[in-house]
Amino acid sequence: MNKRLIYCMNQQGVNLLRISIGVVYLWFGAIKLIPGASPAIDLVIDTIYLLTFGLIGTEFMIYGLAIWEVIIGLGLLFKKYLSLILTMLFLQMAGTFTTIFLLPDAVFTTFPYGLTMEGQYVFKNIVIISGAVVVGGYYLGGAKNRSKR
Repeated sequence: MNKRLIYCMNQQGVNLLRISIGVVYLWFGAIKLIPGASPAIDLVIDTIYLLTFGLIGTEFMIYGLAIWEVIIGLGLLFKKYLSLILTMLFLQMAGTFTTIFLLPDAVFTTFPYGLTMEGQYVFKNIVIISGAVVVGGYYLGGAKNRSKR
């Protein structure tokens, strides 16, 4: 591979990863604000309902999660309050992955390898979590750690 291309990837890779995750969060959060636009909304409602024992109203949970995700997206895009933003991201992901245990029939067609569309939606988040770990390590690790690369 071309040395200039490798240098460019090394210089901009983490920025592109941060921006990409930010766009995904902003987009997925924004579509939750539009009734019927999010294909995962029923799974979200069912999961949050079980997690909160039905104490949170549907409309509040949808708009709350949508705003939460939009804030994560904006924080990543503008590189603001990254420690808080990444904490919010990891908390949201923890909630997302509880779906596997709370609603396994919504996630698997055949346990443990056959995934429904909703299951694919959940499991693709492994990539986002990994990317968030890289972004956090880079930006929150400090210049001292970055200079060792």
